[in-house]
Amino acid sequence: MSKREEFLAGERVEDVAFFLHEDAVGNLSALDDYAEQVADGVVLVVDGDSGRSAFQSATGIDPMGLAREAMQTDGEINRDLTGGVCPAAEDGVGDHAAKFVFAFAEEQNEEVGGVYAEGDVIHAYGVCTCGERYSEKWVVGDE
Repeated sequence: MSKREEFLAGERVEDVAFFLHEDAVGNLSALDDYAEQVADGVVLVVDGDSGRSAFQSATGIDPMGLAREAMQTDGEINRDLTGGVCPAAEDGVGDHAAKFVFAFAEEQNEEVGGVYAEGDVIHAYGVCTCGERYSEKWVVGDE
């Protein structure tokens, strides 16, 4: 099982995962030793603190700031973390592709209730080429 598969199964809640589109990163091949190649870019799964730092270095975006902004707009993130559907794409105008996706997992917490009582939760945040920032969360296994 790959690190990404383990992350998506809720087995790596101490880590973060992020997708970098091939057009959004200057030297994608520099990540070959650390990243999983996917159709339009790479996905990295990295220890939480190091991963947040690596995401910010690669994108210039503070991941916690991204989370705060993106939570305000519901969107659709691919369950394999390789992109998403920008909510602004509904207007049919412009180019819409996910440049970046940042995700973390939260362990099941029955005390909090709601979706968190149902199982581990993946929180994912997307950044579109149009600039829109959006989010989605889901319970592991309910994809």
